[in-house]
Amino acid sequence: MLNIHNLSISFAGEYLFEEISFRLTPGDRVGLVGKNGAGKSTMLKILSKEQEPDSGQLAMDKEVNIGFLKQDIDFVEGRTVLEEAYEAFEEIKTIERKLEAINVQLAERTDYESESYNQLITDLSDDTQLYEILGGYNYQGETEKVLQGLGFDKEDFNNLTSTFSGGWRMRIELAKLLLQNNDILLLDEPTNHLDIESIIWLENFLKGYVGVVVIVSHDKMFLDNVTNRTIEISLGRIYDYNKPYSKYLVLRKEMREQQLATQKNQSKQIEQTEKLIEKFRAKASKASMAQSLIKKLDKIERIEVDEDDNAVMNINFPISIQPGKVVIEAENLAKAYGDKQILSDVDLLVERGSKIAFVGQNGQGKSTLAKMIVEEVSYEGHLKLGHNVQIGYFAQNQSEYLDGSLTVHDTMINAANEKTRSRVRDMLGSFLFRGDEVDKKVSVLSGGERNRLALCKLLLQPFNVLVMDEPTNHLDIKSKNVLKSALANFEGTLILVSHDRDFLQGMTDTVYEFKDRKIREYLGDIDFYLEQRKVADLREIEKKDKVITKKVAPKAAEKLSYEDQKKLKSLRNKLSAIESNINKLEREIKAIDEQLAVDYDQTIAQPNFFDTYQAKKTKLNGLMKDWEVVQEALEPLS
Repeated sequence: MLNIHNLSISFAGEYLFEEISFRLTPGDRVGLVGKNGAGKSTMLKILSKEQEPDSGQLAMDKEVNIGFLKQDIDFVEGRTVLEEAYEAFEEIKTIERKLEAINVQLAERTDYESESYNQLITDLSDDTQLYEILGGYNYQGETEKVLQGLGFDKEDFNNLTSTFSGGWRMRIELAKLLLQNNDILLLDEPTNHLDIESIIWLENFLKGYVGVVVIVSHDKMFLDNVTNRTIEISLGRIYDYNKPYSKYLVLRKEMREQQLATQKNQSKQIEQTEKLIEKFRAKASKASMAQSLIKKLDKIERIEVDEDDNAVMNINFPISIQPGKVVIEAENLAKAYGDKQILSDVDLLVERGSKIAFVGQNGQGKSTLAKMIVEEVSYEGHLKLGHNVQIGYFAQNQSEYLDGSLTVHDTMINAANEKTRSRVRDMLGSFLFRGDEVDKKVSVLSGGERNRLALCKLLLQPFNVLVMDEPTNHLDIKSKNVLKSALANFEGTLILVSHDRDFLQGMTDTVYEFKDRKIREYLGDIDFYLEQRKVADLREIEKKDKVITKKVAPKAAEKLSYEDQKKLKSLRNKLSAIESNINKLEREIKAIDEQLAVDYDQTIAQPNFFDTYQAKKTKLNGLMKDWEVVQEALEPLS
């Protein structure tokens, strides 16, 4: 289906890979693995013909369709989730428009006996037949099925794509690719933004896929469950085995050990031959024998051992100052978005030096509580940070906050202060940004490289409490292990939000399970928690405890009139915007209240202070009333 021959590509004079060859055939489900920056995403771009190689050839069968899930996506504004997903059926949509135009003409015209009218009837028949062959009567149902498999509710279908986070937009793009029936699927980190239910659904879908799938992923379990072949890019070469990832690692290790043993034996033989040559050279009668041995030595093909790329990050998380005994104290915490209650009556006490894991299904409030702790979202209830607490926060999408127009070096310099500015280059070197790599624009970095840069930037600020939400997204397996080791040695307080059992093992002494708007404490590590829940891994927990949300739907969205659907869509978008503005204003007012508590006289001395302060409160009250009005208007439609 696709042949790659002597492919080479370089950046700044250095080869990412050089003269590599392999072939992809139907049924291949390939795990493309390697370190961050090894060239995996570049390889996908070349296979998709989005990027040209420096040299080499790509040969494929005629009419092969390639679908490519990239890490960076861009949607046309103004489309709903369903409308964007329907873009997968370009040919069907074109025929739909033709059929609609024909039907309009047939309704308007009265020249029933004319040749042009008869041609319209013929076109209608032909296009209707083609529409049926292409699956025109089934594509809407298929689209809804795939979207629901990837975690969307029917209530989400008519919301604009712009109201969703980058992770959910990635799911929409993935749905489009899966619906297109491409011959080759190229997936770059498809599981990064999926919950367990969606990952399991995607695994089952890909197992039955008859074309070629090439997957870049650092999720070992996903690779083992889906792939039947592994191609590793390492130091410019590839290693290709017809085995899933874990079995490939075993074979690769065995092969390297065999190469080392054979090389050792050959080295002994060469050493003995060289000694004989030196011995015979000294005697004239043995000179011809020495020459014979030299020729023999020259003909020996030296055994090479596959190199391992062992360059890894060097991370250390020092604590700034020693905080008080109680780090976080929370009582009766609650958070809702509109009528959707995320958390309710949550109590939490975190003591200095605690190592805590937040686990549970997506949507149960793990990230929300993390954001409440770092004051990124408003909440009800009481939350107090202890004496001298300084929090370092790594968000789930932290790398998305980096400015793509800046270089790696400028990103760090802009975030540094006088104390840390002189250490920026050394810090970048510890995170594998060396030499000319610091002058790369952030926009050209891979997902893993961006995550490394975001981690490096985190170290520029002082902290004694670390709150990390899915920090291993995009990180290669070696980098995950280095991060795990650094966090294990962190002497401060650690809160980890993660779905990754391997990463959590041995890391925490307390587990909080998020379920049904509450949290439940387990005093032990992740293995103790799983043992208590009588399951083997977190996947089973999240699959077993699938959330069943109560939906009051006297008037299902799909049964609404077209005008009501438009109204529903508009109201939901308006509600989302109001909630966002309410959260922003609440944070601003809270910050002013804190300033007043610290230095009342200096705060009120600011120009027009009371007018500005009162204006914010008035605006907040107005937004609250707007929210109620929109919510009331939504009720009969939802």
